[in-house]
This record gives sequence, C-alpha cells and structure tokens, in this order.
Amino acid sequence: MPPKRRHDPAEVSAAAERVVAGTYEKADLALAVRGLAAQLAEVAPGRHVELRVPPYAAVQCVEGPRHTRGTPPNVVEAEPVAFVQLCAGRLAWTDAVRDGRVRTRGDRADLSPWLPLGSV
Repeated sequence: MPPKRRHDPAEVSAAAERVVAGTYEKADLALAVRGLAAQLAEVAPGRHVELRVPPYAAVQCVEGPRHTRGTPPNVVEAEPVAFVQLCAGRLAWTDAVRDGRVRTRGDRADLSPWLPLGSV
C-alpha cells in the first residue's frame, strides 16, 4: 500500500519551483523534499530501495526483495536541492551521481527510471 500523501500537491509544486529558481526558504526546501519523496514512493512502490534526503526525508520505494533488519542493501542518498532538481528534470541522474550530489549503494540503487516526476 503506498504511503498517504500528506502534502498538498500544489503547495509542493510551488515550493519545488522556488527551490529550482533559487528563491526558497528552508521551509520551502523541507516541504518540497518531503512531498516529492512521498510522490516518488507512490510512483515506485516497494521496499527494495531506501531513499534518504537528510535531514528532511527517508522513504522506501521500488519493487523487489525487501530488507527487514539493519542497513538496506540498496540506498540512495541525495542532497536536498539536488533531489528537488532531479524530480523537476533540471538535473540529470548521471550528473548528480558523478558530482557526488547523489550517492548510491547497491546494484539496484538507481531511481532514474522514475525521474523526473511529472507533477513538478
């Protein structure tokens, strides 16, 4: 069952636009990251990959074998602004990984098939 959307999609989109434009406040960044992480978990449901965007969000997504204890085998950790840019289609997955703005661990820690999100 996908997580319940707790954020107004229009507010998340507006906050994401401000982040992409570079005219955001901390509250905008937090709302954009949390809302977009929840949306990603809805479009890529599952518990095979853990997405971490510290300090704002951590969600599990992508179908496949799920982990039950300890550190998950497939982890994606992204910088908050880079995550919003990825979701908005303003940053390519390969560029973000190469530049270190996204760090991955595991053979299935690739969220590029689901990015960008169509709602941003």
